[in-house]
Amino acid sequence: MTAVKLNARSLRAVYQRLFETYGPQHWWPGDTPFEIMVGSVLTQNTAWVNVERAIQNLKAEQALSAEKILATPHEQLAEWLRPSGYFNIKAKRLRNFCDWYLAGGKEQRLANLGTQDLREQVLSVNGVGPETADDILLYAFERPVFVIDAYTRRLFSRLGMIAGDESYESLRLGFERALGPDTLLFNEYHALIVRHAKQHCSVKPRCERCSLIKRCNFS
Repeated sequence: MTAVKLNARSLRAVYQRLFETYGPQHWWPGDTPFEIMVGSVLTQNTAWVNVERAIQNLKAEQALSAEKILATPHEQLAEWLRPSGYFNIKAKRLRNFCDWYLAGGKEQRLANLGTQDLREQVLSVNGVGPETADDILLYAFERPVFVIDAYTRRLFSRLGMIAGDESYESLRLGFERALGPDTLLFNEYHALIVRHAKQHCSVKPRCERCSLIKRCNFS
């Protein structure tokens, strides 16, 4: 896979400007690595506030563990996950993930795998795509994997640094090679991108008071 060529200095300048604007984001919300993994699966195609409601349902039923999730009938699990949307599909995907998680020896054994091996294994789970897998690797396993999402494509295409239609893998490799392996940086950078995209760089941008306005080709 050929990586997209990105200018490291420009990437770091954007990061610094975002950090100065918003400060540390303390991502990913979750009390345990497993909770972060569950949130990563459930956050597909929905707002985070809806994921929080679904996770609270699991906590209220003392069902926030792979064993309890798998022991719960599909209909009941889907009902607990209803706030996250697409709840029947997500119940199946979450069960698939929990099967894999237990078969792999849970966090303790999975954490011993190299990053590439771990990534390939997470991607083997039915219903888990690259963005979800990389959320899990970065935030739950603290691996230096840069998450590419719609916010990242939108922001950096408007900044003129990418076209926006590149493949997931070419963009991921481009960011990782330009910035170097740095888990803490990747964590904070992704969180800041999401914050900025929601506050200013939405589909219909709100450019007033945008801290990146001078760099932007869109406005």
